[in-house]
Parts: sequence; structure tokens; C-alpha cells
Amino acid sequence: MHVLVIGAAGMIGRKLVARLVADGGLGGRKLGRLSLVDVVAPEMPTGIEGRAWAADLSASGEAACMVGTRPDVIFHLAAIVSGEAEADFDKGYRINLDGTRFLFEAIRQEGLRNPGYAPRVVFTSSIAVFGAPFPEAIGDEFFTTPLTSYGTQKAIGELLLADYSRRGFFDGIGIRLPTICIRPGTPNKAASGFFSSILREPLAGQPAVLPVPDTVMHWHASPRAAVGFLVHAATLDTQPLGARRNLTMPGLAATVAEQIEALRRVAGDKAVALIRREPDETVARIVAGWPRRFEAKRAEALGFKAEKTFDEIIRAHVEDELGGRVA
Repeated sequence: MHVLVIGAAGMIGRKLVARLVADGGLGGRKLGRLSLVDVVAPEMPTGIEGRAWAADLSASGEAACMVGTRPDVIFHLAAIVSGEAEADFDKGYRINLDGTRFLFEAIRQEGLRNPGYAPRVVFTSSIAVFGAPFPEAIGDEFFTTPLTSYGTQKAIGELLLADYSRRGFFDGIGIRLPTICIRPGTPNKAASGFFSSILREPLAGQPAVLPVPDTVMHWHASPRAAVGFLVHAATLDTQPLGARRNLTMPGLAATVAEQIEALRRVAGDKAVALIRREPDETVARIVAGWPRRFEAKRAEALGFKAEKTFDEIIRAHVEDELGGRVA
């Protein structure tokens, strides 16, 4: 089978590619070819047939080039993150909306030229599609009323995915990712980045800044769980989804205080002491409009799984990124 990963140079993209290579395929089908694309050229795994190149999905003609070889499965992970999309309105809509629409339309046009071509498309959406006021726990019937440009762009992408799937142009599934924690590497421009940094940096013996109160609660899953979501979405039977092609992924609701206490249990008081509180009104305002807790019953019934405790999330990071040891 031929798999295309758009956004393959990002953190989740790299981990997804590593999982695909390690598994050797998807859903019992052998991995025959990989196409990896991002705005910077992704690294191509050794011993795998395929191509890795740099391209901007929102640029004219690029989407058509990506789907011209008719991949069987397309993972669409490319996006700019919440804080950047809020700060740069034009760039957010160009990358997150125009890029998505160009991709979906390129697939449709490829199918018109080659009748019968209708790949599985896995689209990474976000819980930012929901906006306050929220119930105590957001169920599968809650409506999408985003309060950020990023959330709006993702919500429009979900509608496009559902309509293109309804028309048979591709077999799509959208997965609303929780905030991924703990993200390895250096901080990005996501407003949610501090959820990872207040754990990642102390685990490495470095100071971290907390810009919001300890009472802030949010919905989380690990990078390991996120890759599992993507792989499962690419292989499950989409018939039970019907016209409702977008799913909220399971996760774990935790306050910042609960995160910090989990850090204390795993790494001790010395790690917790490295967290410095510096309130940031802009970050606090953005985060205040985000949901806190979900009941992801549809996704759980379809076999999607995430961690049950924040200790598990921290230990997954220690195992996957720190060789099983903390500073």
C-alpha cells in the first residue's frame, strides 16, 4: 500500500512514520511506498521505497502533485498551531483552511481522472472546534462554536471532510485531538505549549514558566496515544460513522495542579521547584475559551484508547524520550 503523510516533519508526523515503518503496514496490508511532505523536507526512513520533499500544501498546484500518484491512505497533519493562527489571521486561513480545501479538491479531481480512486483520508482536527459556555463534560452531541480562528479553521475542515466523504470522493475520518502532552523537543507557538513545558523542562532538569493559574483544567493525551489514534483511524470500518465523520478522541482531564502533583510523584520535589509562575493574560484568555472535559463515547466504542492517569502520560514521555530516566 502507498501512504502519504502531509506534515511528516512535525512531532506527531515523525512518530507516525516511525510507527508505520516499525509495523510494516496498516490494517494487515504491507507498506509498499511512503510519500512524506512538509514545509521542510522530512527525513526518509532507510530501506523504504518512496519520496520525501518540501512543499506548501496551500501553494497552487502542490496538492495535486501530492495526490497524483494516488496514495491509498492520506494522513493530513499539516497546520499552524493555535497561538500562531490567532496572531496571524491571513496565514492561519491560508494554511489551515485553504490548504485543506486544496487537498480535498485535488483528491476529487484525481478521482474524476481515474474513476474509482477514493482513498482513506485521516484529518487531524482539534477540541478547539468547541467554544464556551461548556457543560461539565462535553458529549458527542455538543455543537461546535469555536472561539478562536484556529478552532474555526478546523471546524470548517471537518464540514468539508464530511461533505466530500458523503459524496464519495474519499473515505474520510476526522479526529479531534486533545492537547498532546508531553510534546518532546523545543516549544512551538501553540497557546497550549505550557502544558508540556512545565513537565518536559523540569524532567530534563531545566526551569519552566507557568502562565496560567493552577486551577486551569484541560483535556490531554500523550504523543504515543495520538499516533495510536491515527493508525486506528486509518484502518477502522467507517460504516458505523454514517454521515458524522468527525470524532472527539478520548483523553484525560487534569488541572495544572494535578499535572504538577503527577510530576512530583514521578520526579520528586526538585523537579517541581523548577516551575516559575509568570501570569500571561493573552495565554490565559485563549485557554479560558477551551473545553475542559469530554465524554468521548463514540470514539471509545470504536476502539480508540488513551491514558487513564497523568502519571502514565509522564512515564510515557520518560520512556520514549528520556531513555527511562529523569534528570
